[in-house]
Formats: sequence, C-alpha cells, structure tokens
Amino acid sequence: MRSRLRKIVPMNTPDEALSRQRLGTTDLEITTVGFGAWAVGGGGWVYGLGAQDDASSIAAIHRAIDGGVNWIDTAAIYGLGHSEEVVGRALREIPASQRPFVFTKAGLIPNRARPYDEPERNLQPASIGAEVEASLRRLGIDRIDLYQCHWPDETGTAIEDSWAEMARLADEGKVGAIGVSNFDVDLLERAEGIRHVDSLQPPFSLIERDSGADVIAWAAAHGTGVIVYSPLQSGILTDVFSAERVARMDQDDWRRRSDPFREPNLSRNLALRDALRPVAARHAATVSAVAVAWTIAWPGVTGAIVGARDAAQVEGWIGAGSLRLTAEDLAEISHALVNTGAGSGPVEAIHEARV
Repeated sequence: MRSRLRKIVPMNTPDEALSRQRLGTTDLEITTVGFGAWAVGGGGWVYGLGAQDDASSIAAIHRAIDGGVNWIDTAAIYGLGHSEEVVGRALREIPASQRPFVFTKAGLIPNRARPYDEPERNLQPASIGAEVEASLRRLGIDRIDLYQCHWPDETGTAIEDSWAEMARLADEGKVGAIGVSNFDVDLLERAEGIRHVDSLQPPFSLIERDSGADVIAWAAAHGTGVIVYSPLQSGILTDVFSAERVARMDQDDWRRRSDPFREPNLSRNLALRDALRPVAARHAATVSAVAVAWTIAWPGVTGAIVGARDAAQVEGWIGAGSLRLTAEDLAEISHALVNTGAGSGPVEAIHEARV
C-alpha cells in the first residue's frame, strides 16, 4: 500500500517558499528541510542531549510548520518515548488539514531500569510489531507516514524477516512508506530483494561525509529517497557554537563523549564552520543554513533532518530550504574541507549545483 500525498498548507505563508522533492518513488512530496525531534526527547538516557523544556519544544515544532516545513522525524528511543509524546501534543494543536507528515523509527529497545546502558538493537518481527503500536499511541495518530528501522539488528534476526514485517505493516495500512537508517550497502541490497526500500536515513554533514561515498549513491541508483540526519553535526556547524558551549553542556549530554566535540577535532570543526561565514554573507544567510544546504545539494539527497530546541534555533536553519548554493560556493566549501582537515569522507561529488 502506497502512502497518498496530502497537500500540506503552512499556517502562515513563509517569506520564501521551501523547496520540495518527492521522497524516492513514494507519493510523499517533502520539504527539503524537516524538523528533527531527537533533542525534544530530553535527557535522562544514554543518547540524550540534556534537559529540555516541553513548551519550548512545541513552540519550535510550530515555528517550523508555520515556516512551511511539512514533516517531522522522531523515534521511539528518543527520550524513551518522550519525544513521540511531545510531537503528539504538538500535532493535536495543528488542524488536520495542516498536519505535517510524521516519520518515526523502531529497533532500539532500552533497559528502562538502566537508561544509560546501550539500547538493544532489535529488529525481531514481534518487537517491531509491538513498537509500531506504542508509537501510534504516543503520537496519537492512526498511521505513520514513514516507518524506519533505526539501526541494523544485533539479535541474530535476518533482515529479510525484519523487512517482511515492515512490509506487512505497510500492507495493513498502519504505516505508509518504509525505510531504514544507518544501513550499509549489503543490508540495503538484501532488504531491496524483499521489497523496495522507500527511504534511507544516513548520518551526513560537512564533518561526517562517509555516506557520500557509498550508501547515498546506492539510494540514488535504486530510486530510494534519502533524508540525512545531523547535518549540523549536533550543533557544531551553527553560527554561535564554541568550545565554551561544550563546557556548559549537561553532564549527561552524549556529545561530551563524541569525538567531533573533543580536541583536536573540535578546533578543526570550528575552523570549518568559520570558513562558511563568507558564503553565508554572500547569500545573507546563516552559517547553519549554508551547512544544511550543502547536504541537500549532494546528489541523491532528498532532504535533511534538522533539530531544534526552541523557535529561535528553527529560525537559524529554516532558510536552508530555499537556499541555492552556486558552483562557486560548493568549490569554496570543498577547499575549506581540505584546508581545515575537518571530518572524513569525500569533499565533493560530481554534480552541478541545483538551480
């Protein structure tokens, strides 16, 4: 069963319309930027980003929708379900005719008695079936527009069995499109042999570029849509991020343990961020918008998931959805990647800037 395209009308007309692209071969026409609800889940678990105010989260969601964003991406694991609950609260305040598409993910099972332990990567069919029911309940909706396997299974379950369960959920109408996140080419090939993979969600940013060398190209060749996550590298590629900001992070903020936030990587990454300022100035845009627009300009990428804790952070990146980087911009950014030595992966793809 294919997801049917709904016309999403923003609450107010945005100053400059956000670009839209079809997600692979689905009927979902999505804006090239979507709202990411990882931080919305708050702290208190192994990959939390520290304490978060629910009212600020809901205001951020409404600001994104008001600006024309027509999809939200969350996951059952974010805040151990709290992110989906908050997204559900925000959705109830939006008229049905204006409701954004809702994407969520399954496959990470926490130990609720020990929330700072690594969650189990479980794609057993019965587990997926239970998770989708819980997500529908928390979100307060009848159908999930895009349902995704969050990480490859580590329980010994064959992807063929997991993907058959995802297909069953689509056939029953509980979900629309089905996709995967963090899969390599081998797993993508095996899933594709069972049923078409509608979408892929890989990590991709100016700092973490490795997906540009393999899985994004695979998706482009197979008609699979790509929505990349962490295009701002969890905050580093924003206008005002600093080493001092790292020092002020909550003690349970997972970024404290992450290599991009540690020296010497942090200094290289901030140097790259600063190298984007001339490009941003030429376009009267933010550095955040330039960083996100770079990921969208990569061949095969449909859209980028961008998180926000409050409405002001949405203001910082929403312009990426209407920003067109020139060939000269892309070349300048490629030089900055080489000169700073920041991150890993290809610095450019053979492509023309989208116009």
